Amino acid sequence: MFQKLSKLKAICAIIMGLIGIQACAQDDYGYIVKVGEQAPDFETTTPEGTTMKLSDLKGKVVMLQFTASWCGVCRKEMPHIEADIWDKHKANPDFALYGVDLDEPAEKVEAFARQIPVSYPLLLDPQGGAFYKYAEKGAGVTRNVIIDKEGKIVFLTRLFKQEEFDQMKIVIDKLLKE
Repeated sequence: MFQKLSKLKAICAIIMGLIGIQACAQDDYGYIVKVGEQAPDFETTTPEGTTMKLSDLKGKVVMLQFTASWCGVCRKEMPHIEADIWDKHKANPDFALYGVDLDEPAEKVEAFARQIPVSYPLLLDPQGGAFYKYAEKGAGVTRNVIIDKEGKIVFLTRLFKQEEFDQMKIVIDKLLKE
């Protein structure tokens, strides 16, 4: 087990070193995906009914923000995502940001976006079809997945920690410069 964790940490450090970041997600974050792996594909819709398929975004830097209206930490983090990431990069055709709302109806998701408020698109995730491709059953939301232009996971977060959030912003900026 120790060797497996050591190898994973070494791989993570190499990947992050390539883009100039010296941190990775903690082992206890509840992810079933890892940095360096291909991001699991999923298809879902916006509250208005527009279909979105992750694999259609290949060629873009993608940020997935897993969230839910009942999540207090999500509510704390979302204004930072709006101001520090979405407002900065929304006009960049090489960037996509989607909030993926865990198992809530369209009306609740739309009300949630207005309440925070956020203008980046939120997606419906009935029964956690997308979420549980990334995280263990029963794992909490408030997590971000950064995916490079080739569709590989390059950064994972859990909860809202300012230092980790700042590192994530640097990763996004560097990926968009490539």
